[in-house]
Formats: sequence, structure tokens, C-alpha cells
Amino acid sequence: MSTQTFHLPDVGEGLTEAEIVQWRVAPGDAVAVNDVLVEIETAKSLVELPSPFAGTVGELLAPEGETVTVGAPIITIAGAASARDAAAGRSEHGEPATTSVEGEGAVLVGYGTGAGATSRRKRPAERTETVRASVGVVAKPPVRKLARDLGVTLADVSPSGPAGEVTRDDVVRHAEQASVFRNIATPDAPAERERTIAVAPASAPAASAPPAVAGREEAIPVKGVRKATASGMVRSAYTAPHVSVWTDVDATRTMELVKRLKASPDFADIKVSPLLIMARAVIWAVRRTPMVGAAWVDKEDGSAEIRVRNYVNLGIAAATPRGLLVPNIKDAQDLSMRELARALEKLTLTAREGRTTPADQQGGTITITNIGVFGMDAGTPIINPGESGIVAMGTIRQKPWVVDGEVRPRFVTTVSGSFDHRVIDGDGMSRFIADIASILEEPALLLD
Repeated sequence: MSTQTFHLPDVGEGLTEAEIVQWRVAPGDAVAVNDVLVEIETAKSLVELPSPFAGTVGELLAPEGETVTVGAPIITIAGAASARDAAAGRSEHGEPATTSVEGEGAVLVGYGTGAGATSRRKRPAERTETVRASVGVVAKPPVRKLARDLGVTLADVSPSGPAGEVTRDDVVRHAEQASVFRNIATPDAPAERERTIAVAPASAPAASAPPAVAGREEAIPVKGVRKATASGMVRSAYTAPHVSVWTDVDATRTMELVKRLKASPDFADIKVSPLLIMARAVIWAVRRTPMVGAAWVDKEDGSAEIRVRNYVNLGIAAATPRGLLVPNIKDAQDLSMRELARALEKLTLTAREGRTTPADQQGGTITITNIGVFGMDAGTPIINPGESGIVAMGTIRQKPWVVDGEVRPRFVTTVSGSFDHRVIDGDGMSRFIADIASILEEPALLLD
């Protein structure tokens, strides 16, 4: 009986290391080709690694929570037939393989299942219990983070996932039943903004002291997404000369348009928010000032060039349980209003659930950060590495505003932006921000 050792692969993003987040198997488990062995966290995303072998799990060579380098051994599989042998229906010794892969192409480890491969099988109940016993409650890292944020003990939550895992909905439902948090929304107002926030239990005194902590200080390891974000922001801040500009905008007509879109049958099944109009405005403004979507490129010979990109891969900064992610919508300039709304909804949901892939975050040309959802009016954001501009949208509030010589209540927001002064001059960025403001003030200009 042969034994194969599976080494941590580079999953296609120049990976040098990854953290072992959760083992999906335990010693003694039978695995087939493409069964998920382990979930790892790279600098950009959570990745499930499928098995290239069929056999019996021998030893887990790296514990959960440990960071290992690419090429390091992480698991052994005894009696292992490779993906190629499985595809041919035989083991290394000519015996029938434990499972087969349809089609001719073998699966590249770390890249997911190929088009011709069989789908990953579900673990039987006894196998799930083995995993549960080895790692405790079965739940993805974003779900565990959410539970910690809401003060929920995962062991108290009834799981509803297909493999017995606790899902995000399970945690939210448990927290609601325990009155740990409530949803706050502004009903029927043009500036409607839905947010879920944590609050103290109803029985807690209004001025109760913060909970006791084990010590005066706590050390949080810098790794994964946080490490990558810190490195990228420092590199951006100290290589690209940042300049920021901003302007206040009367966004009343934008809010009226959002209200009409919400009532439209064409958008009945899609979440519509002011971010949709902001995204369309940015796409429109980039077309008028292409340099804002360009990139400064340092060449190997010491020279540099400015690369103008005649397309918009629109990045949306997303605060997730794993840290700040900036997935982008590819070729956003080609999307209709409805298609863009759907893409924004999918991007947000995917990021919130921790399913954003490395490919989703690569190749961005300009980014929007919606700081208004946190109640902030304005900011001076740091440019996403590889880009030359970023736009921040502040909260939309009713404020007194002079219209035709009279002070009236209007919905007002602040649009700010930072730019790389090596690529864009102040007049170009100022025109760009002014164009965005003009669309928010009069969305009908999008029909031009």
C-alpha cells in the first residue's frame, strides 16, 4: 500500500504561505479525488483544497492555526491513487481505483474541480462527527467571527448546514432569539439605510461597565487578509504621492431615483441603494477622464510608464469579518443599470459570506469606498495598490441647502477622492469628482 504526501500548493496568486484554517478530514477518513481536505486562508481569500488522491487519510502534518509555506507537507494519504490513475479507473498497482474522474483532464490541485470532474461528494454522517470531534463546532471562519462579534457561543447554536455546520443565518437567528441584537432601518425615507448592529441585552443597565478582560493588553497576530492589507496600504501610501479633494453634493434627485427604482418591477428582486447611482456616476466620469483609471508601472530597466486602461474594473471596498477586501466588477462599463445592480448585490453577498476569490480582487482600475454606511461624512482614502484613484461616498443626510435663493431641506452627501499625483494632476481629478457630483445632483445626465 503506497502513501502519498500532499504539499501546500500555490493556488494561482503568487502564494508564499497560508494559514491552516480548518481540516475537513480526520485520520482514518476515506477520501476520493476532489474531496475537500482543508480550508486555508491566503493573503487574499479563503480557499478549499481538493484532494489529488483517493485513499485513507493518514496524518495531518500541520495543525489548525499554523501558517505554512508553499511546498510544505500538510497531509498524508495511504493507499493513494492519483487523480490521473483515478481518471483511468486504476490504482498505481493496476487495481481498480476507489473513485473515478470523468473526462480526460486531471484536476490541478488548488484550482477547484475541472469541467469534466465529478462533483465533490458530501461527507457521510459518521465522517462529519469525526471532524466535529477533532475541531469542535463545524463553522467557517467568517461565521465564527460573527458569533464572537455578537457574543454568541457556537456550541449553543443549532446547525442547519448540509454537513452539520453552523451557518451565518444560524448565528443571526440565535442572536435574534436571544435579543442580542436588532435590525435598525429608516422606513420609507429616501435615505433608507439598513444596518445590523450589536446592542446590549434589554436587561442590561443603560450605563453598564464594559465586560472584564483577562489582561490589560491583548496581542492579535497580523496574518492573512490583515497582513496583506497592511502591506498594500503602506506600499501605496509611501510610493504614490496622495492628494485628496472633495465637494458637497445635493443628492436629492439621486434619492428620488433610488426610490423609483425600488418601486420598479424591473428591480423588484434586486437590492437598490445610492451606491448603484454612485457606481454609474464613477463609470461615466472615468470615460470623461480616462487617466483616473490608469496605472503607474515601474519597469525592470528602471524606467516607468503610465498604462491607460480603456475599461473599468470597478472595485468596491468591503468590510468583512476577515478584514478589508476590494473585489471588483469586471468590465463594469458594459453593464446596464440592472446588471450593475445585480453585480453589486452579488459582490456584497459574496464578500460578506467570505467567498471572495483571489480572481475577484485582481485587475481593479478604480475603487469606491462607501464610508456613508458607517455614518461618516467624508474621508481621505488610501489608493488601492495598482490603481491611481479612489472615491469615497459619505453618508446622505437631510441638511439646509440654498435652492434658488431659499433655504430648503435637501439630501446632501460629500464625495471625496484621493489620486496618485504621478498619474493625474489636480485639475483632472477635480473634473472627475465634479463629474460624479453632477450625476448625483442630476442622474438624468446618465441618459446622455
